[in-house]
Amino acid sequence: MVAFLIIVLKNKVMEKFQHIVGVDLSKKTIDMVCHQNRKYLQISNDKAGFKQLLLWFKGQSIDVSKTMLVMEHTGLYSFCFEKFLHEQSIRFTKVSALAIKNSMGLVRGKSDKTDAQRIACYGFEKQNVLQLQTPANEATQRLAMLLSTGERPVKQKAGLLNSLEEYRNIGLSGQDLIMQTQTKLVEQFKKQIDRLEKEMDAVIKSDEALQHNYELLLTIKGVGKVAAITALVKTDNFSRFGNARKFACYCGTAPFEHSSGSSIRGKTRVSQADKRMKTILDLCAKSAIQYDRELREYYQKRVAVGKSKMSAINVVWNKIIYRMFAVIKRQTPFIENYLHAA
Repeated sequence: MVAFLIIVLKNKVMEKFQHIVGVDLSKKTIDMVCHQNRKYLQISNDKAGFKQLLLWFKGQSIDVSKTMLVMEHTGLYSFCFEKFLHEQSIRFTKVSALAIKNSMGLVRGKSDKTDAQRIACYGFEKQNVLQLQTPANEATQRLAMLLSTGERPVKQKAGLLNSLEEYRNIGLSGQDLIMQTQTKLVEQFKKQIDRLEKEMDAVIKSDEALQHNYELLLTIKGVGKVAAITALVKTDNFSRFGNARKFACYCGTAPFEHSSGSSIRGKTRVSQADKRMKTILDLCAKSAIQYDRELREYYQKRVAVGKSKMSAINVVWNKIIYRMFAVIKRQTPFIENYLHAA
């Protein structure tokens, strides 16, 4: 039985698609090139364009059940298109623009059509290792939009508070029009942030699995509300990444060796990062070092033996990621070792 499952899984991974279609998305248009027959199509990024795609598949005798679309991560530009593809059972995958760029080597010229052709070529070469996109959980999707929307007023509120402090330092009174105007704006931003936070709480409570994982993450020292929600969104409720190492690579905290022969002996480096997640992990680590005895002592020991503070805190980032995946995998709250031993 086990051998049978292994064979099935291998066949699934090694599945060959008859057609690989590269997709270059923009706000108004979608450019596509089929790698096998080099046919090109441009459609509008709306329902009318999506219907045109189905007619094009039919006209080119392309079996959608044996076709994979490859596209870059483009945020909300692809939202409606992805929904349409899921509804039509058309399989697709999303890859980072950096991965495609690094695979191309030296290139000359650029256009939407050329970009679609290069994405198709990348998809053909990597089709055995690319992961197909599964339909996103509606609650997680809603949470992602609320989180993204909330980042803007938080930044603007912080900017206004800094500005108010500077005006106070040069002697402006609270009755000054400049001070009153900015104070009112700060209050308005606070109200909107509160509304968004309440909506996020409601979304989490509406999904039992999301709520349970959210509560588990909050048991980890240093992981607060924003960090827990962001982790749930980035991992699609911990279904997107197979293990902590893969998520650490995504966040840019996983170390990689940098050496070659006897001439290159560089320092261990981290990979490219999701800057937002890395910033949040940095705040988590600094909080954990302050309140978690185990992580504080670990951090202090590394610094004491000559490791840089940046290197030491990077290890703490990874430990927090591994703790996140551990509590989700076990489905039990985190227990601090020192407290457990006592």
